Order: sequence, then structure tokens, then C-alpha cells
Amino acid sequence: MVTHAAMPGRKGARAHARPRSLTPLAVALPLALGIIYGFYAAFIRRDGGPSTGGQVVLGLVSGAALAALCFALGRIQRSLPHGLRAVAYGALTACAIGFLVSLTDTGVVRSTVLGLVVGVGVFLTTFYFFYSRER
Repeated sequence: MVTHAAMPGRKGARAHARPRSLTPLAVALPLALGIIYGFYAAFIRRDGGPSTGGQVVLGLVSGAALAALCFALGRIQRSLPHGLRAVAYGALTACAIGFLVSLTDTGVVRSTVLGLVVGVGVFLTTFYFFYSRER
């Protein structure tokens, strides 16, 4: 009598998935990026004059938004394939740079083009980085 082999169980890194804990770097890096980005956005909008409440609010909101997006991307990046992960980093960078350039009152086309150029550069760099370190 022929017997069939039992299907092997799931063995590996995801066999007993447990929630990942937050490391200090996972919180500190998005927080630092958000603070720097918010200060820079408020500084660009200040344009040499005195600081106003609107500039402070702009800096706080833009910094908090970037920190939240960076934190969210950092939490889900391991579940994304290499190409999609690189697209996410490129898109986040393109939007951030495009927004900063738009604060200088130079025009929509210039901020869009500069954001896209930087975003494509980040996409290519991160795709190469993730692809070359594939396991």
C-alpha cells in the first residue's frame, strides 16, 4: 500500500508570527525627520520677516504629517515587495520635496518637476539597495 507524505508545516520566520515591538530608532527617526522638516517648512515660509502663528502652525502640521507617514511606512515596509517599497519611498520623498519647493512661491510646474526628479532618484536608489540585498 502506498502512503502519501504529509504536507510540511509552515516553518520559517513567519511560522509563529508575533507582533513586532517598537525599537527606539523606529520612533526617533520619524520624529527627528518630522521636526527638521517642520522647522524647515516654517523657515522657508518666514522669508526673512518675523515669525507668525500661521508659520508655526504650518511647521507643526507639515512636520507631524511627514513624521506620521514615515512611521507608517517604516511599520509596513517589510510586508511590501522590493519594487513597491521603492515606489513608496520615492513617492513620499517626491511629495515632501515638492511641497517644500511650493512654499517658495516659484510655481506649480517647478515644484512638480523637482519633486518628480528627486522622487525618481530616490526610487532608483532604494530599488537598487533593496534588490541587491535580497535574501
